Amino acid sequence: MKIAKFFRWLVGGLLAVSLIAAEVAKTEVAKDPYTAEIEAWRTQRVQQLTKPDGWLSLIGLHFLKTGENTVGTAPDNAVVLAKGPAHLGVFNLADNGTVHVMFNPGTEIKVDGQPVLAATLRDDQRGRPTMVTVGTVSLYVIDRDGKRALRVKDSDAATRTHFLGIDYFPIDPSWRIEADWVAFDKPKEVPIANILGSVAPAMILGKAVFTRDGHTYELLPIQEDPDGVLFFVISDQTSGDQTYAAARFLYAAPAVDGKVVLDFNKAQNPPCAFTSFATCPLPPKENKLPLAVTAGEKKYRGHSASP
Repeated sequence: MKIAKFFRWLVGGLLAVSLIAAEVAKTEVAKDPYTAEIEAWRTQRVQQLTKPDGWLSLIGLHFLKTGENTVGTAPDNAVVLAKGPAHLGVFNLADNGTVHVMFNPGTEIKVDGQPVLAATLRDDQRGRPTMVTVGTVSLYVIDRDGKRALRVKDSDAATRTHFLGIDYFPIDPSWRIEADWVAFDKPKEVPIANILGSVAPAMILGKAVFTRDGHTYELLPIQEDPDGVLFFVISDQTSGDQTYAAARFLYAAPAVDGKVVLDFNKAQNPPCAFTSFATCPLPPKENKLPLAVTAGEKKYRGHSASP
């Protein structure tokens, strides 16, 4: 898996949340503009998470073997779906990674909105993935470290329809920290593992350096280009207790005049905190903070992956 591409795909609409939240905050009457901004951001964050095809709609992640893979809900399929037709069709994975599907007739199946009986499916590393839909269920091919898998979503998934909401630490302006941005002379290659155990390199262009209670800390962001959004995968001393054990995510605007704003009140749970069917990155050792970040999202009260 290419970390940069994963980041771009993962962020999707999430990158718009901060911008939309800021606009919403402008219209709110509040004594504390910063509190209004964070509350608006939280509202947009939940809306993004709970949309019909959001992370809460995931119901399956099935890796394909080379050759023919029968797919459907019937137990005699090679890939058994949680929901959908008993025998959806045959997904053929070629040696070069191409996935071609022949659908069984008699079911109203659409590929990118058009009814078809066969199609070649583009995976998520080659632009927008080809979307197969049948009823409330949708699926598409993802590429993870060169392996192809079917990611399956259902707008009626229990994780979405029974979402319990997000718990937060109290909003604390002191956790909005202006850090120094230290650009590296040469990009550094840092191994980034994901929750499935795979490891892929990420190119790191610099680091954010900040102080808290008299101590200095550093964080490494994943960044596609010098002008791109900074994506931090972090853990801290609340991880596994008050917050999700594996990691939290933090996004920041690119550096301006050597400064980066790290707003830990916007530290958010990764998709893996809500579903066991996501493949989230884990923090590099440099981003395991030896302090308690008592800001942002807390551990989800509902169903989550094992961490």
